[in-house]
Amino acid sequence: MPAVDEFTWQSWPGLAIAVAIALGAVIVVTGMLALAARIASRRWPGAYATFGPPRRRLRILLALFGVWIAIAVTLPEEGWRDVINQGFLIAVILAAAWFVTSIVQLLFDRVLGHYDITIDDNRVARRMQTQLRLIRRIVVVVIGLLAVAAALLTFPGAQAAGASVLASAGLASVIAGLAAQSTLSNVFAGMQLAFSDAIRLDDVVVVEGEFGRVEEITLTYVVVRIWDQRRLVLPSTYFTTTPFANWTRSASDLMGSVELDVDWRIDVDAMRAELTRIVEATELWDGRVASVAVTSATGGLVRVRPLVSARNSGELWDLQIHVREKLVDWVRREAPDALPTQRVELGGSAGANPSAEADPSASQ
Repeated sequence: MPAVDEFTWQSWPGLAIAVAIALGAVIVVTGMLALAARIASRRWPGAYATFGPPRRRLRILLALFGVWIAIAVTLPEEGWRDVINQGFLIAVILAAAWFVTSIVQLLFDRVLGHYDITIDDNRVARRMQTQLRLIRRIVVVVIGLLAVAAALLTFPGAQAAGASVLASAGLASVIAGLAAQSTLSNVFAGMQLAFSDAIRLDDVVVVEGEFGRVEEITLTYVVVRIWDQRRLVLPSTYFTTTPFANWTRSASDLMGSVELDVDWRIDVDAMRAELTRIVEATELWDGRVASVAVTSATGGLVRVRPLVSARNSGELWDLQIHVREKLVDWVRREAPDALPTQRVELGGSAGANPSAEADPSASQ
């Protein structure tokens, strides 16, 4: 009878069995972690969903580590062992960095959740959101750079090459600084903006003649959401070298004006009374400021400026539109004499009336 080959782990069947055992162990471990997260979610709602990204990345990391051990122990071909170990080592390093990044993001998200920028007085919350988000980006970039450096150092001779690089670091830094001057200046400007408190997330600013809200601050650029939903992307150096208006740097409540051109026969006191009635009838007004001032009286018209206040920029914009519409309707209905009127001087005989009022719709 033919002899039966004795089973050995260092064979292709042994390799397949070892890999299957490793994957099964990973499934059991991650299943226990998922069960623990589900049990925790009964006491702390949302815990299972919160730990979702780290749990999935941990599953990949454990699978790589387990398969690496199984192959390293049972691989029958000695010639491929070094290459496979090198590949799995790099993969494990990158997967570990990916997992650590998810933990860092989870921790920062938990802290950011304590600072709500949707409340009325959100100045402190906006400052913390801006600085914490920038710190999170920096930490993630540093983790990525360290992971890439660690992966490169696994190659034979990388340590000697690193010593040579450090020996010429002075010249390389000068060359890199000149080549990436614009990028580096934006990076430092972004860090300066975040920690100098010049602008924050959700700040209301006027840049390039546009009125908008700061939507995102990165290491190199700032995104401003304009009132018509367009996005204005500006380099970070713009805010450190160009003057701009920040309406909400010291407080969230704002004041805004509505300008109207009317005839000289306007009854300003009656308009003040109407403005008071309008703002008291809407929840958009915060009760602080409601006044009317005449800012100009040239060119045949009088320019009046109703001034109102609101709790935040969104409500102020809506309040300005509301006041403008109501005052225009009030002038048309209650004060038709105040409608803008063109006056022309008519030439003629000396005894003729030297001036006359023209109809508002008539052309000069």
